[in-house]
Amino acid sequence: MNSVYLKKEDCCGCSACYNVCAKQAITMKPDEEGFLYPEIDQGNCVDCGKCTDICPLTSKGNYKETGIPRFYVARHKAEEVLRQSTSGGAFTAISNLILRQNGVIYGADYDEDFHVLHQRAETAGQRDRMRISKYVQSDMRDIFTQIKADLQEGRKVLFTGTPCQAAGLRGFMAKSRLTDRLYICDLICHSIPSPLIWEEYKRLLERENGGKLVNVQFRSKKHGWSRANSNKGFLFSTERNPDILQEDDRFYHLFFTVGAITRPSCSQCRFTDIHRASDLTIADYWGIEKYSPDWFDPLGVSVILVNSPKGADLFDQCRQELLAEERPKEESLNEQRRLSESSQFPKNRSLFWEDYRHFGFEYVIRKTE
Repeated sequence: MNSVYLKKEDCCGCSACYNVCAKQAITMKPDEEGFLYPEIDQGNCVDCGKCTDICPLTSKGNYKETGIPRFYVARHKAEEVLRQSTSGGAFTAISNLILRQNGVIYGADYDEDFHVLHQRAETAGQRDRMRISKYVQSDMRDIFTQIKADLQEGRKVLFTGTPCQAAGLRGFMAKSRLTDRLYICDLICHSIPSPLIWEEYKRLLERENGGKLVNVQFRSKKHGWSRANSNKGFLFSTERNPDILQEDDRFYHLFFTVGAITRPSCSQCRFTDIHRASDLTIADYWGIEKYSPDWFDPLGVSVILVNSPKGADLFDQCRQELLAEERPKEESLNEQRRLSESSQFPKNRSLFWEDYRHFGFEYVIRKTE
């Protein structure tokens, strides 16, 4: 087999193909934009076709649930959890239940150099590092294989990630009986920014402020939780400047406004509807102040989509930590554009990357301001 995908729009980088290959013929390698894509070693490949059979972007139905989910507004009862969460603390309540049952949590984290990658957590302290948004595509590595190993040991597993990563895990696990203990929670995803641009941005902050980065945080609640503040509040500190600093939103600008640094598959996302490849979906409950003002909280409010019977059972068990109420689906459909349409690329996306290759990161930052 020559390639797992025909065009880049057909690969989300979930790593399902890499994990399923028994001959280890596939490696995940970054392209010129920093996104990981599978590359096949023809000498090891036996043309079994498993890699293409399970691909979540080309598989019929994309592993999505066919029923209509139930929509809930939710907020964690503990103020400290709200302060340490990106939105309303739903992830903490859900993952606490799994941890109490000696389960394992998988989610996006940072390594010591603030590369974004999926990690495994067995304690609340390890899990807490996964609560804050990371606006960078995470490196999945062999996470799906690790999840399968945990399930084979009889442990419950909660996986959290983007919709395409969730679908990739479903494809990898196929119809295994082990999935009875697997719970999948996806996010309503805007799109996936380039790890390469994130690396460039980190280096720029270190040059400007001196020393290595020692702390970063996307979407702090310094200005309060609201849609207007969702692309503000990037905080960081460095070795030479340990005070918490706030950036002037240059990375957010490239991501949200310019829109040129997101993965090609995001422009044709198969998961921008209410049918999810997960048991539960979580996100910010944007617009709740319009529909039910009493629910608004400047520390954050979550929307939870209950997509499957297994998700309904999980949600019922964790509700003791949450204030929650079922809401009309139309509210979220009105406010969450990624439930109805893909992220659109700018017409000059190719020019952005051409400028970057020829003139560098600081040039494209200045040009797009």
